[in-house]
Amino acid sequence: MKIEIKKVDTLKRELHFEIPKDRVRQKMDEVYQEIGRVAKIRGYRPGKAPRHVLEAHHGRWAEEETIKKLIPEAYQEGLQKENIIPIDLPEIEDVNFKDGVITFTAKLDIKPEIKLANYKGIKVERKSSQVTDEEVNKTLEFFKKGQGGDKEVTLDDNFARGFGYPSFEDFKKFLVRQMEMDKDRQNRIDVENQIVEALLKQAQFSVPSSLVKRQLERRLQEAKKHLQSHGSTEEEIAKKEEQMRKELEPIVERDIKAYLILEKIVELEGIQINENENMPAKVMEFLLKEAKWEAK
Repeated sequence: MKIEIKKVDTLKRELHFEIPKDRVRQKMDEVYQEIGRVAKIRGYRPGKAPRHVLEAHHGRWAEEETIKKLIPEAYQEGLQKENIIPIDLPEIEDVNFKDGVITFTAKLDIKPEIKLANYKGIKVERKSSQVTDEEVNKTLEFFKKGQGGDKEVTLDDNFARGFGYPSFEDFKKFLVRQMEMDKDRQNRIDVENQIVEALLKQAQFSVPSSLVKRQLERRLQEAKKHLQSHGSTEEEIAKKEEQMRKELEPIVERDIKAYLILEKIVELEGIQINENENMPAKVMEFLLKEAKWEAK
């Protein structure tokens, strides 16, 4: 089998394959055996029709099945032979079956080379999760407005009972607890973002365009569904599509970069990821343990 590799850019490759006659013939013999077992041809019992009759009735089908079986085989062999690690499924183009030879082109993106200098000991600052009196009062005002509308509401035990608490003091304690939990959650996200930003700064590499394209389309569809569920018409969504695409593209690119960096850390550290485990979450857990913590 002949393989020619064309380097389109840093990550994009085009592989041109030529599968020789003898291999195509061998695969086609197997395909005709399969067809012969199931084909219903008048005048012949299943499995008894001669090859020339099968060719007359099912020649096109046999060709299609041969192509369908050989292309994935040849593609995988080509990757192993040339030591190429693709990052996504290929685009198969220019498939040709002529004079007993099959030729095709596989376009693919390879995994970028990621160099990480220091992913351990990243400096992170965690803000306090303590809630101030001012923040509590602002939240109470929000509840007050929600309950009273235009009427004046007194913050007392009676007000607290409307929320299922025996006294205003109990309601306030619950509120402070909830606000601290929300702050704590937000602070955790902030610390994780600090780590991701530090990793992105030190690892400069190109992102495979096929991944960006696929993820961008997925996010775009999600954004459209969200707008639809909130009452936007198809016409309104169509007008916003180009703007949404522009806004989403850098976000998608950043997320893919971050994912590939975390994947590289899995490889460097030999971190075991089980089937039901979330890879980014597990690597982040490792990075948080290794980080250099500073109080803010």
